[in-house]
Order: sequence, then structure tokens, then C-alpha cells
Amino acid sequence: MSLITMSQHELNRLEAIQKIRNRRLSVVDAARLLSLSRSQVHRLLQAYERDGAAGLVSGKRGRPSNRRHSEEFRNAVLDLVRERYHDFGPTLAREKLLELHQIAVGKETLRQWMTEAGIWTSRRERKQRLFQPRGRRDCFGELIQIDGSHHWWFENRGPKCALLVYIDDATGKLLHLRFALSENTFDYLQATKAYLEQWGKPLAFYSDKHGVFRTTHASETDRTSGLTQFGRALYELNIDIICANTPQAKGRVERANRTLQDRLVKELRLRGINMLEEANAFAPEFIADFNGRFGKEPRNPKDMHRPLAAHENLDGAMCRKEVRTVSQALTLRYEKVIFILDPTDYAKTLPRQKVIVCDYPDGRLEIVHEGTLLPYRTFDTLRSVHRTRVVENKRLGDILSVVAAMQEGREQNRRRHGPSRAGQKDHMFGIPDGSVSNGYQKRGRKPGRRTDFTNDPEVNARRQKALARMQAAE
Repeated sequence: MSLITMSQHELNRLEAIQKIRNRRLSVVDAARLLSLSRSQVHRLLQAYERDGAAGLVSGKRGRPSNRRHSEEFRNAVLDLVRERYHDFGPTLAREKLLELHQIAVGKETLRQWMTEAGIWTSRRERKQRLFQPRGRRDCFGELIQIDGSHHWWFENRGPKCALLVYIDDATGKLLHLRFALSENTFDYLQATKAYLEQWGKPLAFYSDKHGVFRTTHASETDRTSGLTQFGRALYELNIDIICANTPQAKGRVERANRTLQDRLVKELRLRGINMLEEANAFAPEFIADFNGRFGKEPRNPKDMHRPLAAHENLDGAMCRKEVRTVSQALTLRYEKVIFILDPTDYAKTLPRQKVIVCDYPDGRLEIVHEGTLLPYRTFDTLRSVHRTRVVENKRLGDILSVVAAMQEGREQNRRRHGPSRAGQKDHMFGIPDGSVSNGYQKRGRKPGRRTDFTNDPEVNARRQKALARMQAAE
């Protein structure tokens, strides 16, 4: 005995056909009841006598629609969505497919395709992720949560800046605060150095996935370790760093940031503090008051902070280090500056050898080879050449003025992926490096696109005028 699936509409037809066969209903009344013609009712009777109840089931059931898109078209649309619109909703993706690719497909059809392919999940099917609370660590110094909080800490009295917060997971006590223009490597190195000098080495730091703590892409300069400069510094001091997957995972420091954005802002206002230096000087006083109010006692009184080992150099670790190769002329390049080593007996043995360039947060720069400092002098390849006064000449004067105008429009930059020096003071790289683009400092030029002097009408007019004079003189 086979199982037959029928709709309510088909069940009504089955009931009417059975009544006709039992002489309880006429064909005319059945046609009126089912909204069919008498001929169609007779065809249903013949199908019932031939196949039974299965003869009343629609033959299109289980078969693809005649208006269905082809599999090639469906796969092509899904490949395009995966490539360019993977994070678009079905409605917006359909609009862009029609607007940019001239591909017309129904919104609900696209929604069904994206759902079946796993690209889109409806709101009803999405489950809100649960973040259950995690207990505190047992010991003080076992896990230190660090984070940078961008906020108008000085309200309208000063610039928007970032507060680097170090908080102990076991006690909830603030261990260090530092105001900085932005979250950058040099400021984190300075803050961490001050923390380690005061408290010692914790077992681990717990941070988010900011570029200071975690490489966001494969490193081109160091493909072996995959560490950032901050991670490399902690590795040299035998300190682990753990990156949280979500903000909720490091809720201790996130909730502390919310409290600081309320209390600390008002304390700075009451004391009339408007500058970063004044705020950093006030931070220890605020930390002591904050910990007295909100600090907890750890479950285990043991302090897990460790002292620095004899072979560990805190100052030497808390800097930016890059490896360079010494040329045959005892030179090397860093940040578009040529460093010329003094030709000492030791330096003369270093051609084709690897040396380490140590770029410190306070602006010092050292070149080291196996623990030996190498004296040097510098030549900045970006330093502009001071031109002498142009001599009056009927052929050269206007041309040189045009060249000078074009050169003034060129902006001298350091490496595109070089370090941000917002947190570094008194360094030798004074020419704008383009890295202080964090929104807190003005770049010293007009907003919008840079002027293209090759298409500047005034420059072109002066150039044409100069060429005309040259042709007239010839």
C-alpha cells in the first residue's frame, strides 16, 4: 500500500468524485461545487477509475517548474554574489546585480538561493550569541587586560585622544593609565615599560585584535615569527599575549572604560586639565582613588608578577627592531635615510652581515650587531636641496619656475607601511611621514584630493608661455 500526498484542494475533488460514484451527487452539482466544467469533472472521473486517488494528484508535483532558472545561471549569480556581495542582503544584492551587471532575478528567488548556499541567514534563524560570565583569575598579576579607549577625555577643551588602560583580572584594579594621541606601538611600548618597572612581569596580557597586538596580514619583512613589534617585545621578556575574539571576552576592561569615561572625564574637568602631559601626571592619583573604591581582594593572595631576569634588557626590548643588511660601503637604509657606519675595525668586518636597527620611543636610534653598538652618521634622502637663485636667462627662467612650482606640489613621505610616530618624541624623521593620519592631528594641508600639478591650468598656462618664448627666441 503506497502513501499518497494530497493537498486540501485535491481532497475536496476526491470527496466530490466519490459522492458522484455513490450517486449522492450529480455531475452538474459537482462541477458547480468545484468551479469546474462538466467535461473536466468527467475527465477526473476517468482518471479516478483508471489510477484511483493517485489520478487526482497534480502531475507537476515534485517536478521543477517550467519557469525555473537554469543551474548555470544560478551558479553564475551565486559566484558573483560570493565574490563581490558576500555581506549584502538579498534586497541590496539584487539591486546591485541589476544596476551593475544587468542581471534580473527575483528578490525572494535570490534570498532562497543565498540561504541554500549558506551566504545569507534570515533574522528569524539567527541565534543571538550568548556570552556567559567568566570567573576572575585567582591571583594578582596572573592576567592583565589591556585596551585603548578613544574618547573626548578633555571634552571641548582639548583634542580627542586614547586612554591606554591596564587592569588586573583578579582584583579589577587599575594598574596603569596613559593618555596618548592614538593606539600606536610606541605609546604601548612606553606604557608597558612603565608598567613593568612598577609591578614586574605578569604571566600574560589579554587584549583585542588591534594591529598593535596581532598581525592582520602576512608580514613581508618577517615571515617566520608573525609577531608584531609589541608581541616581539613581550616574547623577549617571556610574557605571553592573548587576543580575545570578542569585546565581551574582555569585559573587565570594557566595563572599566565605561566607568572611566564618566568619572575620569569629570575629574579632569574639575581640575582644569586640558593637555596629555597634565593628564598623565594626574593618572597615579586617580588610580589610587579608583582602586580604593572598586578594587577587590584576590581569592589567592599570591602575587604572580615576576622580576626581570638578569639577561633581560627592558629598555632594549621596548623598542621597534628591524633587520638590515650592511652594504660593501658600510651603509644601510631605514625609513629612506642612509646610515653610514663609521669605518672602525669592527665595522669593516660587517659587509653583507645582518644588523638590527633599534628605534626607541624616546627618539633614540641605535644600530646593533651581536650586542655591539655601531656609531654612524646619516644622510636623509628626502631632505630637499636648497637651490641657488635662478640666473636670468631668456630660455631657462620660465622653465625653471615651472619646474619649481611642480616640485613644491610634491609631498615627501616616508615608507607607506612605516611606523606611526604619533607616540614618539624627538626622532630624526622630521619630514612628514604620512603616518599621523589618525584623525586627532591635522595634516597641514587642505582637505580633499591633492592638487595634480600636471593638470593645473595655471601651471600649464605658464608652461605654454615659457615654450612660446623659447620658440620666439630661437
